[in-house]
Amino acid sequence: MLQLYDKLIELPLFIGISTDELSDIVGQTKFGFHKLVADKQLVSTDDKCTQLFFLMSGTLCVVSYADNYRYRIEEELSAPAVIQPEHLFGLQQRYTKDFIAQSDCSLLSLDKAEVLRLIDSYLIFRLNLLNSISMQAQRMSRIPWRLQPSGIRQQFVHFLRLRCITQAGCKILRIRMEDLAYELHQSRLNVSRMLNALKKEGMLSMSRGVIIIPQLEDLRG
Repeated sequence: MLQLYDKLIELPLFIGISTDELSDIVGQTKFGFHKLVADKQLVSTDDKCTQLFFLMSGTLCVVSYADNYRYRIEEELSAPAVIQPEHLFGLQQRYTKDFIAQSDCSLLSLDKAEVLRLIDSYLIFRLNLLNSISMQAQRMSRIPWRLQPSGIRQQFVHFLRLRCITQAGCKILRIRMEDLAYELHQSRLNVSRMLNALKKEGMLSMSRGVIIIPQLEDLRG
């Protein structure tokens, strides 16, 4: 019980909750406990989102797909983290990415009824969830108004950052050169030159259909 208490205070949805309230939550809430070995899938794109997952230890590989499935981006999500809380409610209550264990992982889960009870009973939990969803909505609403990148390198960096859930760490882009050229509205030759220039600078590595960016935060347009 004490170990669960210590883990909960690390999670963003429980930050700021008083010691007494957190003790009540630990004693009265029906948590699910899950273990995933490496390469085991947690959820897939389009699975129904009927419960809230909390990554307590380990690392997940997150895979995001283009609508036409012509390319995808793989990135890491490390504990502690909450798995797409914005999809538990709303118009489309389905996951939009694949979440796969990259290492051995421990997770907690709450079904929707338990989440609704916590929202109703604990103001700080309610505010934390609202702040998380509101912050994401506000960020997305600003995207159409941002200054658009002009150079091809800036366009590539913008393309990646717009599609990643975190703005740091290793990213793997699986895409054909001609598809990337189409997405950037550039010729295949110009895209090849740009990528090779970044490769010479040590910003990425390439093989056929795969571009690996070791540290997205170091990639500059």
